[in-house]
Amino acid sequence: MNKTEQLPNDPPLRAVRTFEAFARHGGVNAAARELDISASAVSHQLRLLETFLQQPLTFRQGRNLVLTEEGREYYRAIRSAFAVLRSATEHVLEKSATRQVTISLIPMFGFNLFIPRLGSFLAQNPGLDINVTYANHRSYPSDAADISIRFGTGHWPGYHSELLLSGAVSPYCSRAFHAQHGPFTHDQAWVDLPLLHDEERGTWAQWFQAAELKHAGALNGLLFEDGQLALTATLTGLGCALLRAPLVADRVADGSLVRLSEREVDDGRAYYLCRRSAGELSADGLNLYTWIKQTLAL
Repeated sequence: MNKTEQLPNDPPLRAVRTFEAFARHGGVNAAARELDISASAVSHQLRLLETFLQQPLTFRQGRNLVLTEEGREYYRAIRSAFAVLRSATEHVLEKSATRQVTISLIPMFGFNLFIPRLGSFLAQNPGLDINVTYANHRSYPSDAADISIRFGTGHWPGYHSELLLSGAVSPYCSRAFHAQHGPFTHDQAWVDLPLLHDEERGTWAQWFQAAELKHAGALNGLLFEDGQLALTATLTGLGCALLRAPLVADRVADGSLVRLSEREVDDGRAYYLCRRSAGELSADGLNLYTWIKQTLAL
């Protein structure tokens, strides 16, 4: 009896599905996230398929698991079948599902740029439901959002990112604060006023150094977890904060905020428009993605 006669007619479908996800993503962890199983479960299914086929489909290269030549050939053979399956499934789902796009973002961007301008997009796209969620700005794990607005260096595994706007900051205070403590005829005139900090206190030190200014005391003051909290504290007159010009332009325009200096400091982080590297956005998702690039990039 030859090898083919010894095998059952159908391969273990769960193992084949796992292999397809691994080969498409190029990694165990990414496949595990898509399939909502553990990385060890992915490895187990790959070994199960290799046992069935009686040949290795993967091999270890350093810390990574990569495809053998046989594995690449097998993936090329099965991917069209999965493409047909996904296409048929999506066609059925699209006919019955509500049109929805999910976007995750951090509060500062959402409150001050995205939401105030969202109405114009919705007017052009009636019937579309947009789910807006908070992004975890500390670590940015993979989430269920179709699109995300992230703050950082622009490098997140598994994501394609495009620069939206600079993260450079400059000092601001409220109009009432300015009226009470001003006028400030030069930078040194306000540096000893109460300082407000966004996430950490080191940014003010960088700004003073860039401006070649001396600060009389330690860089104490209220510390807030994110920029939106710091902005709210600034608007209520609690002190001066380093804020990002594109996100507070409307506040400056209506007079509620005053920019104290044109000098900026940039630590290399910025706001990025992100989507997953693997997979395609829906037509509605692509429309929102394109609108954000065309409307909110500054």
